[in-house]
Amino acid sequence: MANNIKEQERAELHRTIWNIANDLRGSVDGWDFKQYVLGMLFYRYISENLTNYINAGEWEAGDCTFDYAKFSDDEAEQDRKNLVDEKGFFILPSELFQNVRTRAPHDENLNETLEKVFKNIEGSAQGTPSEANFKGLFDDLDVNSNKLGGTVAKRNEMLVKLLNGVGEMKLGDYQDNTIDAFGDAYEFLMGMYASNAGKSGGEYYTPQEVSELLARLTIVGKTEVNKVYDPACGSGSLLLKFAKILGRENVRLGFYGQEINITTYNLCRINMFLHDIDYDKFDIGHGDTLTEPLHWDDEPFEAIVSNPPYSIKWAGDSNPLLINDPRFSPAGVLAPKSKADLAFILHSLSWLATNGTAAIVCFPGILYRGGAEKKIRKYLIDNNFVDCVIQLPDNMFYGTSIATCIMVLKKSKTENKTLFIDASKEFVKVTNNNKLTNQNIEKIVAAFTSRADEDHFVRLVENEEIAENDYNLSVSTYVEKEDTREVIDIKKLNAEIEEIVARENVLREEIAAIIAEIGEGQNE
Repeated sequence: MANNIKEQERAELHRTIWNIANDLRGSVDGWDFKQYVLGMLFYRYISENLTNYINAGEWEAGDCTFDYAKFSDDEAEQDRKNLVDEKGFFILPSELFQNVRTRAPHDENLNETLEKVFKNIEGSAQGTPSEANFKGLFDDLDVNSNKLGGTVAKRNEMLVKLLNGVGEMKLGDYQDNTIDAFGDAYEFLMGMYASNAGKSGGEYYTPQEVSELLARLTIVGKTEVNKVYDPACGSGSLLLKFAKILGRENVRLGFYGQEINITTYNLCRINMFLHDIDYDKFDIGHGDTLTEPLHWDDEPFEAIVSNPPYSIKWAGDSNPLLINDPRFSPAGVLAPKSKADLAFILHSLSWLATNGTAAIVCFPGILYRGGAEKKIRKYLIDNNFVDCVIQLPDNMFYGTSIATCIMVLKKSKTENKTLFIDASKEFVKVTNNNKLTNQNIEKIVAAFTSRADEDHFVRLVENEEIAENDYNLSVSTYVEKEDTREVIDIKKLNAEIEEIVARENVLREEIAAIIAEIGEGQNE
């Protein structure tokens, strides 16, 4: 019953978001406008989070009528330092979302008000341990952008709508532990815009079911991990799956990631807060992971998941320092400059803990192409680092119909074998995309765990055989496809053909007799 209520609430929340987004979008492209909705959602979240935190403390101390939103700024200032130490940020009562929203329709300088509020929130963390987690978070919420309207009045009109729309979302009460509605709202918005945004969506967003499968593969037999890491973390959906599956307290030392795109980097940090991950439990970096990795002091990681960009260009052997980089040098060769895929694999392997597992979505070409990529595969197989290769169905990701794969890496395998799983038929069709169901995920994880051969689905292969196959790691090389063609009984078919031929001869004779009869009639 509780699940039904939750699903009803979720459906209602999704309908509300859809309506707000459509109402507000106007001339603003949906993918751009997402930033405004999510930025304002984040502003509301941290306002409520701080208010509820302060109120709970006062109520416990005996003052049940206390409400931080009605407190004066001067009185609140006295507690600024303590709150920044505890929460990582501070917001004056007058600058809380609910108070700004109340004044908004009558504020002719609303854009300036909001700009000041965002600067103050970011500034509250300056010079503190949480500074990196708050710096630039509101950069993409440009309240002076022409995208919102051609005049200040028009922009402010749109901002009022935005404040009201986000303010009316039913996101639950923090005290009832239904705050995950903030996270759910985020995920729905990301999915909604990704599916409508064509290719650009795929760069930002990994479907939830694929995220779930990746996370599940890395935690088989575990109820907790020390740290999780994604070298190309996008908006953080893969990392956050661990919080959902294990519980965030069971990711003991936190969530780590790096993202090259500044907008997505900001979204990822916002996403952490929206999923109630405290500032001291995540470390998301901005920059190129392959040439400027930012977490040398934090590796190794017990769980690594990633859906890195497919076949992108990178410095490769044009940068003479990279061949001596400890992440790449053991393989003796660098991934091609035009295809960085295996550079992400080697980076992840290098930073993987000896007791850890990495699960990485791969472009299929890296499994069979020659040259440097074949040499890297040889290194991976000869050193027994590849635990499993899983063939996924096609059309799983927004913006690409390619049938991708998952490569699972381990450093401490007990057998010199590699598992191959053909999951290309494990999906249901939903509109234009294929989707993994819970049953599909369970079946794949069960096959991964049991490592038992199953015709047309799973095969455990000696690494010697892979070497004999020129280090080809394509699943179809080892798992035979089921022949679904109809079996034909040749004897029966021949008998049917003979019968047809005999019948044809009878018909011909009958037709000839009729024609002859007609001919005789005409001669008379």
